[in-house]
Amino acid sequence: MLKIGVAGCGRMGLPMAQALHDAGVSASGYDVRDVGAGFMSKTVADFSHDLNILFTVVRDQQQTDDLLFNDQNLVEIETELTHIVICSTLSPKYVRNLRDRIPQHINLIDAPMSGATIAAQEKRLSFMLGGQSEDIAHIQPYLNVMGKHFHNMGEFGAGMAAKVLNNLLAASSTVFTRLALDWADDLGVEQKRLLDLMRTSSGQIWFGSNFEDIEFARDGYNPENTIGILKKDVQAAIDGAPENADINLPLTVIAAIKS
Repeated sequence: MLKIGVAGCGRMGLPMAQALHDAGVSASGYDVRDVGAGFMSKTVADFSHDLNILFTVVRDQQQTDDLLFNDQNLVEIETELTHIVICSTLSPKYVRNLRDRIPQHINLIDAPMSGATIAAQEKRLSFMLGGQSEDIAHIQPYLNVMGKHFHNMGEFGAGMAAKVLNNLLAASSTVFTRLALDWADDLGVEQKRLLDLMRTSSGQIWFGSNFEDIEFARDGYNPENTIGILKKDVQAAIDGAPENADINLPLTVIAAIKS
């Protein structure tokens, strides 16, 4: 049986690792924090021992560098690693450049996901996939355990490009939903009634339709929470924007997220 590892067991990574474990997959998790789950490896050496497929769900590019090349250095540790699956939301340019930094015998797939913690817990994530078809087929049984929707976007890096565009829209809808709900209070409209209306009208968006289930729906901005991660994701979209693209609207969204 192949050994699967999930690195970065936070809001998304922990329920993903739990889903694999519950399905009887030989899976272990790793995080720099103690998250208390029985399937977690306590050291990098334990985590990397006989590791075949690595799913990385760490927060950002710095943590990805630390995991793969610096602090944990999984690329250089003697392992049986054959596939690295990038599930974090990162700049598409950074992701594509990983191909030149990682030994060629290790296959790379980008598989960022969408659906928030609730979808990870309910094993119905949506994955956006980039990579060679045979590599995606190799990891598909494990994706099936964690998710319900799979979108093959093209070559390695295309999944990440699709994800940052998706999250750019998600961030925009989050900003405007929160604005509309704030205005509703002043205009004498109950928030719940407005949300019910939006679900069946032209204002329908994912954030509004799932407002009661999304764990960050009422959070204000904090660099460490999911709203802060949305800001990071918009910045990743800006980094991957076409040359000479007008980035004024994304910058406005970032300013609104932080306000």
